[in-house]
Amino acid sequence: MIQAAIVGLGRWGQNLVTSVRGSDAIRFTAANTRNGNTASAFCQENGLRWTADLDDILADAGIGAVVLATPHSLHADQVKRAAAAGKHVFVEKPFALTTADAVAMIDAAAKAGVVLAVGFNRRFHPSMVRMREAVKSGALGTIVTINAEQTALHGLTMAADAWRVRPDEAPGGAMTAIGVHLVDGMIDLLGPVKEVNAIVSRRAAPLADDTTHVQLRFASGALGQIFCSTAATPHYRFAAYGTGGFAEILGHPMATYRLVPAIPGDHHRPAAPEVTETPGFNMLTAELEAFAAAIVAKRPFPTPLSDILHGVEVFEAVCRSAEVGRPVGVG
Repeated sequence: MIQAAIVGLGRWGQNLVTSVRGSDAIRFTAANTRNGNTASAFCQENGLRWTADLDDILADAGIGAVVLATPHSLHADQVKRAAAAGKHVFVEKPFALTTADAVAMIDAAAKAGVVLAVGFNRRFHPSMVRMREAVKSGALGTIVTINAEQTALHGLTMAADAWRVRPDEAPGGAMTAIGVHLVDGMIDLLGPVKEVNAIVSRRAAPLADDTTHVQLRFASGALGQIFCSTAATPHYRFAAYGTGGFAEILGHPMATYRLVPAIPGDHHRPAAPEVTETPGFNMLTAELEAFAAAIVAKRPFPTPLSDILHGVEVFEAVCRSAEVGRPVGVG
């Protein structure tokens, strides 16, 4: 059983804690936040020792891992400090806002010999596993394009003092909150991205850019398109189009997976859809238990750090493309 500390106890940090309540693999025993008053009831309910001092967490020999649900710009310093203290580290996405910070964090973990994992939880869902198998096995033939969209409405109600409205913490419109998930899914399925062309706009949110469109060109020659918004009715769709079939995942819970095979020799109609439903799967439980397994079994976390690093490179390219108003290369 891995004893962990949660660093950052906002809405998402609380979700992470409750996702492994009762787990036999990992449990949270301590919390580090800036204000104990706002977290006291939650800490008491979940048996967490609260401290305002991260060094107190890092000096605790009983804590084997830290989970960071903190502002993005803090990740680099916190990962390096945790690694130096010999703690395994799980970082919420986005991992870093710059490639230089990403490289420094990966190097620090490697030097310390600790597990470093990043919370792209959607990779773990059975629907994404099915899509990955369909793409990697060749069941969909040659992939022509991948389209992905994810939307939410929280951009309409964010407070003026929320760190997520600050352009230095959340550049690229909806990319930091949402779009990086879609980028990671595409890298997982199709590999390196060669070029991006991005547009960022503010359509309805009062305090921050809320909508991002990205066109991607992969090194393989395949194309991709991302639409993400924090000011549109909540939805999720991830779809791969190939010469041998079409597959899509629908809805924020990702419960619905549709596979539509092509009929060999018939260029006018596809076969009947094959629909698989996987309701109730907890992606947060899956990723944190995989983190614990990586520590105990000393094997790599399922999401390779090379993919994580490339995702940061793509993120930087998206922000740069939106700024200059033209396509830019990645890396």
